[in-house]
Amino acid sequence: MNDEILQGLIQNSTIRFAAITGKELVAEAQRIHSLSRTATAALGRELLMVAMMAGQLKNDTDSVSAILSGGGPGGNLVCVGRKGPFVKGCAGDPACELPPKANGKLDVGGYVGKNGKLTVVRDLSLKEPYVGMCHLISGEVAEDFAEYFTASEQQPSLVYLGVRLEPLSGAVLGAGGILIQPLPACPEENIDYVMGKADAIPHLTERLSQGESLRDIVLSLFPEGGVAFTDTLTPAYRCDCSRARMERALLSLGRQELNKIIEEDGQAELSCHFCNSRYTFTKAELTHLLQEGAQA
Repeated sequence: MNDEILQGLIQNSTIRFAAITGKELVAEAQRIHSLSRTATAALGRELLMVAMMAGQLKNDTDSVSAILSGGGPGGNLVCVGRKGPFVKGCAGDPACELPPKANGKLDVGGYVGKNGKLTVVRDLSLKEPYVGMCHLISGEVAEDFAEYFTASEQQPSLVYLGVRLEPLSGAVLGAGGILIQPLPACPEENIDYVMGKADAIPHLTERLSQGESLRDIVLSLFPEGGVAFTDTLTPAYRCDCSRARMERALLSLGRQELNKIIEEDGQAELSCHFCNSRYTFTKAELTHLLQEGAQA
């Protein structure tokens, strides 16, 4: 079953939603970063959310970034989304593993921590990006994003995010999420209707891992009032790093620092935090880069 994002309207077009199935997306992040089980669940949830947010971007130069800084042993979790939607992410300590909670579930809240904040940066190709933030509620990711939408964007939201793993191997069995937001002038009874689905929505990832399609699950969750699908997108884990970007990063160090690298190290090796690609620059290449920078 391929990854996809479904966007649409429910309750006579008074409430919008985005739903995602992202098993392959999360599995790719797990492979790239050698994520522990708990790290896979934590970063996977954030990637799912950012992918749904990136699905709303209009321009190729637009981006949305989310930084979870909860003070937990997993360190900061950073995800970036672009139009596509394409997402990438990294965790401060991808190998950190925690014992399961008493109910047997992975301790995502313990991994992320809750003594910190969630920061979201929306760069919509305007003069200045929009930066919003909120204090973390639990570190469980979904609750924290729901708090962010309500507190920072004044948009009450129902958020569910889930990653299901094979107990022994840690392989990703399923990953899914849903974002539901009332539109202006939405009747209270329609909001109450959605809130009444709070017990059924958390079964989304389990149903996906059992082979149900995302479309069928959405239709079964909201049988009353009609579901109008407006768009279907294909999310993917994709890093946009390049040698040219690394050259700009080196130039941003300044002439003095770049000269120091040339004289003391004779080369430079830069690594991308999002995909682990490595870029090596020889002494001759650094010298040429320095000369080009001086001319510019």
